[in-house]
Amino acid sequence: MKKRFSLSAVALLAVVQGSMAQGVAGIDAASSELTTYVDPIGTLIIVIGAIVGLVGGIRVFIKWNSGDQDVQKSIMGWMGSCVFLMLVGVVVRAFFGV
Repeated sequence: MKKRFSLSAVALLAVVQGSMAQGVAGIDAASSELTTYVDPIGTLIIVIGAIVGLVGGIRVFIKWNSGDQDVQKSIMGWMGSCVFLMLVGVVVRAFFGV
């Protein structure tokens, strides 16, 4: 019984050793897979920024035509969100080195 337990423990350790020994190769595979997602995500962020810009432009135009007093505040808010989204797309690409 003890011999059987020892053999199964050694076999289990050998299996765990083989699965855990993928250190550098596993990290390289993960980083290469992440870099394949960076360009589409950056493009998606820029498209979302463009859509937000269009919606913001329409809302500011409606406020401007209706005679609201806080048009400048709306312009700054929408413009700030668009600039933020554009910068996020650039920062994501720069962070992953693409």
